[in-house]
Amino acid sequence: MTMASLVRRKAYHHLLAARNSHAPVNFFSRGFASAGSDDNDVVVIGGGPGGYVAAIKAAQLGLKTTCIEKRGTLGGTCLNVGCIPSKALLHSTHMFHEAQHSYANHGVKFSSVGIDLAAMMAQKDKANKVNYFKGYGKFVSPSEVSVDTIDGGHATVKGKNIIVATGSDVKSLPGITIDEKKIVSSTGALALSEIPKKLVVIGAGYIGLEMGSVWNRLGSEVTVVEFAPDIVPSMDGEVRKQFQRSLEKQKIKFMLKTKVVGVDTSGDGVKLTIEPASGGEQTTLQADVVLVSAGRIPFTAGLDLDKIGVETDKRGRILVDDRFQTNVSGVYAIGDVIPGPMLAHKAEEDGVACVEFIAGKHGHVDYDKVPGVVYTHPEVASVGKTEEQIKALGISYRVGKFPFLANSRAKAIDDAEGLVKILADKETDKVLGVHIMAPNAGELIHEATIALTYDAASEDIARVCHAHPTMSEALKEAAMATYDKPIHI
Repeated sequence: MTMASLVRRKAYHHLLAARNSHAPVNFFSRGFASAGSDDNDVVVIGGGPGGYVAAIKAAQLGLKTTCIEKRGTLGGTCLNVGCIPSKALLHSTHMFHEAQHSYANHGVKFSSVGIDLAAMMAQKDKANKVNYFKGYGKFVSPSEVSVDTIDGGHATVKGKNIIVATGSDVKSLPGITIDEKKIVSSTGALALSEIPKKLVVIGAGYIGLEMGSVWNRLGSEVTVVEFAPDIVPSMDGEVRKQFQRSLEKQKIKFMLKTKVVGVDTSGDGVKLTIEPASGGEQTTLQADVVLVSAGRIPFTAGLDLDKIGVETDKRGRILVDDRFQTNVSGVYAIGDVIPGPMLAHKAEEDGVACVEFIAGKHGHVDYDKVPGVVYTHPEVASVGKTEEQIKALGISYRVGKFPFLANSRAKAIDDAEGLVKILADKETDKVLGVHIMAPNAGELIHEATIALTYDAASEDIARVCHAHPTMSEALKEAAMATYDKPIHI
């Protein structure tokens, strides 16, 4: 480890000690206080990853807190119809796919393997039982929220500080009506009662590729239609190309630079009219189910933000300063409703930092160091900058790569597709970005995230002893390739 890293670490621990001098407060005894006339220190509108984490943190800091959530359970989109159930289905379908295609290679044999879709969906739903304060909140004033409760009641909640954490909603496309039957959002794709013979996914982003993978493994013929020339536009270009080839080997088809201009649901299935993104001859595409996965938009409908004068941008995002405060004093916003990555873990970090500022402490979130993961198989995870972004900034850099085909653990488990790619400043060796395509890239990326957070050099990573045999050795070898030479290739 460099001397600079040691100095930074020492300073950081002193800062932590100063920040954490408070005594914890039990959230559940204070967090969901009943609405009433007494002012709360903090009112959180929204019980998703950002909202409930903010409420917990506020209560831990001794602040009187109320959390308002309109959904039937806490956890927001992530827990109920997003991250958690989709990962449950990804895992279940991966097990099925492995049983069909890989177990025999390991000497595990059986006469047949089948799908019980109802049982699979029931397993996915087990994580959704959480109590919460039920109601739909909207602003009356910068310090008052009117709540229409789910049971038909009404209450007014007062707060010295109000945090908007209402998350995001599915982005619709012109001329396409989502009915959650033939044309579904990610919510409907998580609840299909039958395996569609043909599934068309509109949008080649994280969610579209994950849900396409789920149904592809279960036997659907999956075609992904994408307006842009590439899948996952935020991904490093080199890694993206390998990722697309991997998905194509799994029989997922891609129609890039293509737009949907018409939808006909009058028959048994869906007939899509498509044409090149730049215009041209139209053709048709048949499907049993169409998944619209063209992104997400901030969910602020019904909050009456305009009534209290909260400013938003042209995309509907709430504008905040570096302390998460809007232009209206005492009103804050976090998560998907503000600029930045639309990710559950980013929202959680926003929530903690926002409440720390409210409590007079110091919060911090660096959006350049928020990891992103596509939970397909293999997974793709990244943190920091892509090679294209570094080139655009005019920074001189070095690249180190290591394939999992040369990693002993990956070869031992017969799952060696992918690579680690590290980008570092040519002059200082500071790590600028790390990109991993591997079976468990979503776990491996966090060593790289810590490295970027502490401005580590690629040599710092390379000189850390990694257990053998492990997949994480590929990260060490890629770091060695960045500043010097790897050992095993």
